[in-house]
Amino acid sequence: MISDVYFPRVNGVSTSIRTFAESLREQGHVVHLIAPQYPVQPGQPLSADEAWITRIDARKIVFDPEDYLMKWSALVTYINSLHPGDYDLVHIHTPFIAHYAGLKLGKRLQVPVVETYHTFFEDYMHHYLPWVPRKWAVRIAQSVSRKQCQQVDTVVSPSAQMREVLQQYGVTTPITVIPTGLDASRFIPGDGAAFREKYGIPAQRPLLMFVGRVAYEKNIQFLLEMLSLVIQIILKYCW
Repeated sequence: MISDVYFPRVNGVSTSIRTFAESLREQGHVVHLIAPQYPVQPGQPLSADEAWITRIDARKIVFDPEDYLMKWSALVTYINSLHPGDYDLVHIHTPFIAHYAGLKLGKRLQVPVVETYHTFFEDYMHHYLPWVPRKWAVRIAQSVSRKQCQQVDTVVSPSAQMREVLQQYGVTTPITVIPTGLDASRFIPGDGAAFREKYGIPAQRPLLMFVGRVAYEKNIQFLLEMLSLVIQIILKYCW
């Protein structure tokens, strides 16, 4: 696997990679990840599970300080140290440096290359490139997505809806839908009564909660905008 992001950078791609890697190992596969090297923050514990990860020197992105891009020269040096027979498959997870390095790696190893299309870039690319007119940003996202998907042997889509979007872009590469699974043990058991008691919330009071990363693409603003309507409905039918 190769990706422009992984823990300690918290996002859906990092979680998906971890989930798939754990599942593949349970099936007897050997999984290796190439990912950026992040600076260690004061007080941040080092991961004890890094043996399967090769960290590549990376540089900070000016307009996105949480992310780092792997240095191409460092990537090429590492790729050139590998040989055919080392791996059976290259799996790309992001469309930036990792995409082009993954193509190069697949060619060197003489193995198939698959890519998971995790993110609907068309929907919020203009937020990260605000100086680009939205219509242009959408067209750029569509064009780049189509071209990159055409460069690999198979595309993995997390949903049937995303597969339809890619097909509408003109992607003719085979697309397989593989939803990212969830480890249910991370969410149970729950104790709603204890939670309410801890925060002084009466048992009969309606409770709404958002659990997720605070980021533009999560569309939390929509929840806030709908809150007044939800309150009206609760007051009308529940009290």
